[in-house]
Amino acid sequence: MKTVRRLLYRDILSSFALVMAGFLGLFFFVDFIDDLDRFQRLGLGVGLALWSCALKLPGRFYELMPIAVLIGTIFSLARLAQSSEFTILRTGGLGPQRALGLLSTLALGFAALAFVMGDYVNPWADRQAQLLKSRASGGVTNAAGAWMKDRDGDYSYAVHVGRAKANGVMEEVLILEFDPKGAMATRLTAKEATVDPGGRWQLQNVRLMQWSRAPTPLGRLTGRTTDAPNPDSPQDKLADNPTVRELLLPQYSWQSQLPAGVVSAAVQPTWNMSTLELYRYTRHLSSQEQSSQQPEIQFWRKAFYPFACMVMVALALPFAYLHFRAGGISVKVFGGIMLGISFVVLNAVAGHLGMLRDWTPWLVASVPSLLYLGISMAAFWWLVRFR
Repeated sequence: MKTVRRLLYRDILSSFALVMAGFLGLFFFVDFIDDLDRFQRLGLGVGLALWSCALKLPGRFYELMPIAVLIGTIFSLARLAQSSEFTILRTGGLGPQRALGLLSTLALGFAALAFVMGDYVNPWADRQAQLLKSRASGGVTNAAGAWMKDRDGDYSYAVHVGRAKANGVMEEVLILEFDPKGAMATRLTAKEATVDPGGRWQLQNVRLMQWSRAPTPLGRLTGRTTDAPNPDSPQDKLADNPTVRELLLPQYSWQSQLPAGVVSAAVQPTWNMSTLELYRYTRHLSSQEQSSQQPEIQFWRKAFYPFACMVMVALALPFAYLHFRAGGISVKVFGGIMLGISFVVLNAVAGHLGMLRDWTPWLVASVPSLLYLGISMAAFWWLVRFR
């Protein structure tokens, strides 16, 4: 059995590596052509363009892995079936259950590789790519902005970040504090801010407006400052409305209940988050009664993504039991590849429909994989039983 395992694994892995290398080479060339002109206009040179494209390869690898697993496994098993090598293995004692067990172990290896690439390698490479991109865009990596909610006892906060830099600095920060009755107590704006691991915000160039109807002299938000403002300071300006106090502070410290990971997740795209970061972000949105449908679907899709590699191996297994002498191998292999592409398309369409129809996120992410796994197992059973 060790010889059979070595034969199958070596053939499938070599085919997978060949297919993946072809895909990565194609996408690297396309990305390089796309980035070369932009980097040259900024005077950054060809070397940085090459490095930028290289940092995109882990993400491409992660995206293309199910398709590469399917094509590589189909090509390997179909070739073994055409040359009658698989038939000889079956005659030598490789029954359907043993064949399924051998490929299941290999599928688990593919799933583990997809998990490592998606949760560790790709996020790291994406952060490095964002740092490189920030050099070309003046330091800004996310100009879309993000809203977050926070709560401390009876007080609630609405936090908006206008832009985020690759080094963790946030720009154009707005914090609105609401008292227990829902009335605005404090409005704070800052040009820049950073968040430490404990959730403490360090803000720079702060403009703070405080309404006197707040139950405390400076409100709970202003009460968190490490350097309390002096009411007699020249920067303490009385607005035209005597019930409003305006303060200008060079530095300000605010202890938030928002973890640094949640803040980072809110200002970066969800597709490059790890599974754990997505989980924490969705739990925070749910606890703050914010809409979490999209990040929850993204979380479950990422959690089930390694399982998709196992489904691709299962889809390829029936091709080992086809009689390729009765028809062209290329047509049957092409049909299997189109079946795998249809799985990817259905997975993407299900995600969009789930957001539009407000379906249960884990069902949206799991149903395509379970459906195609059932189709592959039914085809495998029918070929073994009747062919």
